[in-house]
Amino acid sequence: MSERESHRVAIVTGAGRGIGRAIALSLAADGARLLINYHSNAEAAQLTADQVRQAGGEAVIVRADVGVDADRRRMLDQAGEAFGPVDLLVNNAGMAPKVRADLLEMSEQSFDEVLATNLKGPFMFSQLVSLHMIEHRADFGDRVTPAIINIGSISAYAASVNRGEYCVAKAGIGMMTALFAARLAEHGIQVFEIRPGIIETDMTSGVKEKYDKLILEQGLTPIRRWGRPEDIGRAVAAIAGGAFPFSTGETINVDGGFHLRRL
Repeated sequence: MSERESHRVAIVTGAGRGIGRAIALSLAADGARLLINYHSNAEAAQLTADQVRQAGGEAVIVRADVGVDADRRRMLDQAGEAFGPVDLLVNNAGMAPKVRADLLEMSEQSFDEVLATNLKGPFMFSQLVSLHMIEHRADFGDRVTPAIINIGSISAYAASVNRGEYCVAKAGIGMMTALFAARLAEHGIQVFEIRPGIIETDMTSGVKEKYDKLILEQGLTPIRRWGRPEDIGRAVAAIAGGAFPFSTGETINVDGGFHLRRL
């Protein structure tokens, strides 16, 4: 990370484990000061915070539900109290449906729950943090370019009829990224989407055998391996480090080439 882009003050939602933890550790390696958000697993979040400190960063832990307005506001307030104005938001928190039901049998309750966490929460948190960044833009000066990074999914365009609510939410992240990028460019705030492919995490552990065959034997992805959380962390760190100074609204695929259409 360049001197100009050093010492980020960042909120990473859903940072207790998996992709969120990898993002936090990648940022910590460049000296970031991090609010580690978690929803239910305090022990995992504490481990993330310990590893962040070992990697050279600073960390505070906040339990919060990104789908709840008061919790989002509390996260922003606590980050500011601990480290000062926030210049990076990583909207990573997400959930899979509790029941993978066929599209024609999916419950309204499941739709509401997944959308609240995976789309409404990130959207409203981005609005809140955007206003905060605009208010503090002069404080950042030339030290850092404020940014919002949304963690999407190949499910934005790859239809899975047994988890339609998840796909709809991730498709919404794509438009949300474009909207905020267009609106915030005049304020010098960048917005990106990182779109992971099939990543080896707790969320995908139940389908490991299926995707082992699809990836390793059938070549579902041109790069024949599972994605790792660290692959996403490196992409976030590249953006945070100022690697794309003349870009905004971009979707960066970290999917082993899954998005390529091949004959």
